[in-house]
Amino acid sequence: MAGAEERAVRRWDSCGRAWIGVLRHVWTAGEAGMDDRGAIIEGPPIVFEVTSLTWQDPILREHGDADGGRHGPEGLGRPAAAAQRECARMRDLQGADQVRWVVDLLRARPWTTSAWISLAVPCEPRDAAPCLVALSFRIRAYTLMMTAMFRAQNVYRGYLSYVPLREVQLEVAEELGLPPGPMRVFVDVPYLRVADTERVARILTALPEPNAA
Repeated sequence: MAGAEERAVRRWDSCGRAWIGVLRHVWTAGEAGMDDRGAIIEGPPIVFEVTSLTWQDPILREHGDADGGRHGPEGLGRPAAAAQRECARMRDLQGADQVRWVVDLLRARPWTTSAWISLAVPCEPRDAAPCLVALSFRIRAYTLMMTAMFRAQNVYRGYLSYVPLREVQLEVAEELGLPPGPMRVFVDVPYLRVADTERVARILTALPEPNAA
């Protein structure tokens, strides 16, 4: 069973390649749907790992959404508003700094090799609920692994969350004196807005699959 689960995890060596892979996953396997803001294409759940995540990724710099984060002299680097809210919840959710709690727990109890934090608040209004609902930190083979779990995500701008999340993983790893491993992401409902499909089609056409004819 564990082997089958591992085979289901898709692996990419860069954030840009992961972003394109997730876009293609929804594009090819998605179905028509609706949400509060209009028509969407909803894909099956996906789990993937990324080894390298940086704003300097050439795919992100070339094809990243100009309205989402390509402002300023440094190019890509401004997290989307949703990512900013999620990061704020990590640091202060009902008065708790959960990132500090993870570091303190794993440092004080080295035999405890995992820690979870939740960003959800029971019964909060739907429009206030975060898309990122939990983070899992695990120490495996003397490296710090992190899994980010999204209840839903607009994957057209997904990378605007992935790079800031990697920075959280790097921070915890440094505090614990451990090298970081790949970052794993689970998205229960990955989707694209129909309004974005023309732009997504141009990106996927510019970056065909390696085995495409």
